[in-house]
Amino acid sequence: MQEGMPKVEAKFGGSADITFEGKGQPENPELVCQVLVEGDGAKVEKGDTVTVNYSGVVWGQHTPFDSSFARREPASFPIGEGMLIRAWDETLVGKNVGSRLLIVAPSDYAYGKRGVPQAGIRGGDTLVFVVDIISARK
Repeated sequence: MQEGMPKVEAKFGGSADITFEGKGQPENPELVCQVLVEGDGAKVEKGDTVTVNYSGVVWGQHTPFDSSFARREPASFPIGEGMLIRAWDETLVGKNVGSRLLIVAPSDYAYGKRGVPQAGIRGGDTLVFVVDIISARK
């Protein structure tokens, strides 16, 4: 794992709690996708409908702004079609079903300068996600 990266349990379906060592967001964040658990299922392809469990936090915060783990209800959506934030479209395609990913999404790959104030995401915020890929179908 890269130095300074958030920490999360590296077990598919395990705790999605994200912790940070330092304070504040990185100065020049880059899109990062670390495969914490390599699944052995089919590769996700552009246009597939994926079903995932996920949790997302603003860099440095502990409380998720959204979490299907907390709702105990996976989410399904088409991937690679521009219907989600760019970070997800660019990092989930090519990964295997059964994988657990840690994604760091700079604002350019998330909600940009506008943010999502009602979710507590300010413009320019870097977001961090834990994503478990449950299934993918055409």
